[in-house]
Amino acid sequence: MNMSMVTPMSTPMSADLQTPAATAASDEAATPSSRAERWRMILGSESQDSCGAPGAGLAAMEAALAALYEPAGPGGLSRRGGRGGSAPNVARWLGDIRKYFPTSVVQVMQRDALQRLNLRQMLLEKEMLEGLQPDVHMVANLVSLSGVIPAETKQTARLVVRKVVEELMRKLEEPMRSAVTGALDRARRSRRPRHAEIDWNRTIRANLKHWQASHNTLVPQQLIGYGRKSRRPQREVTLCIDQSGSMAASVVYSSIFGAVMASLPAVATRLVVFDTAVVDMTEQLDDPVDLLFGVQLGGGTDIHGAVGYCQSLIREPRNSILVLISDLYEGGVETRLLARAQELVEAGVQFIVLLALSDEGRPAYDQALAAKLAALGVPSFACTPDAFPGLMAAAIRRDDIAQWASGNGLVPTSPAR
Repeated sequence: MNMSMVTPMSTPMSADLQTPAATAASDEAATPSSRAERWRMILGSESQDSCGAPGAGLAAMEAALAALYEPAGPGGLSRRGGRGGSAPNVARWLGDIRKYFPTSVVQVMQRDALQRLNLRQMLLEKEMLEGLQPDVHMVANLVSLSGVIPAETKQTARLVVRKVVEELMRKLEEPMRSAVTGALDRARRSRRPRHAEIDWNRTIRANLKHWQASHNTLVPQQLIGYGRKSRRPQREVTLCIDQSGSMAASVVYSSIFGAVMASLPAVATRLVVFDTAVVDMTEQLDDPVDLLFGVQLGGGTDIHGAVGYCQSLIREPRNSILVLISDLYEGGVETRLLARAQELVEAGVQFIVLLALSDEGRPAYDQALAAKLAALGVPSFACTPDAFPGLMAAAIRRDDIAQWASGNGLVPTSPAR
């Protein structure tokens, strides 16, 4: 059984975390081999009567799980008392889970420790931070705590964030760059192309009626080519990002994609974040780490005000794409937002709402408002980071975005009746 699939049973959680004394440094990491051992890892110490004691080499692995998911049991901590002297035990536990579990499981356990044991304080300690396995959720937590991180910890926090950003850039930059540049080239067709610029698939389809059966050949009377690259931007793209706490992972991914698009001369990219105030972060797109530390996660939401600001930036509506990334819980005036959305659509702007830009599953959002926007021609759906480059390519080609989303396994909100 792959331990990445193990989800220990939920148990009462304490305000602290401590590795039980049974976790000995001499224990060797092992993989549960029998069905009983696998169930023992899943169910914890309460299954000892039915599954038996952990086998050789599994005691340390079970102790690491028990420290997080059974803190009230043997070796765990009670709910009484503060953090006190627990920091060394937390550091040891962080080392243990990295030793015994794959990265994907480590990230889940760290996230559980932060959320279920109220251990966000450990992100403020340099020693703790150095022992963490960085991921998108860790970055989101660090960004949300950026205003209270001690001075001696800030440099370590930036290094953690930069590591995650660089890993995501390596993964996402080339697909994004290829999708956008390919879509731009194909969006500008030439009827007098050079030989290297001929789009042979479209040329053949356009000239099938000129097939010469006697010569077994096709005479291309009309050549269709890809457009030559223009020195001026061909599309204006504005990413308008809700920075409420629930959108934390979306903010991280949006910043990275925004930085990639900003490096493409053919796309004029802007990035705007908002809560009750609107902040234009376009000038920080050259460094996603600086951008992220400039974001203030949390607070209220005024979507209408943010969309209004973005509308004021648009110069060529029919060449503009506005991507609003928000759960649509509007703190402003909904009717004014809908009126603004209708103005944008009628002007020719490609207006798209992403309810989330993350891989966290189905998001919570205002379904009624999403349906009203869909009725105006503004598709709303959640998008994974892997699908985002394809979405931008479809928007650049001016495809039907709702149809594209459905064809790619993304479920757009149905229009209100």
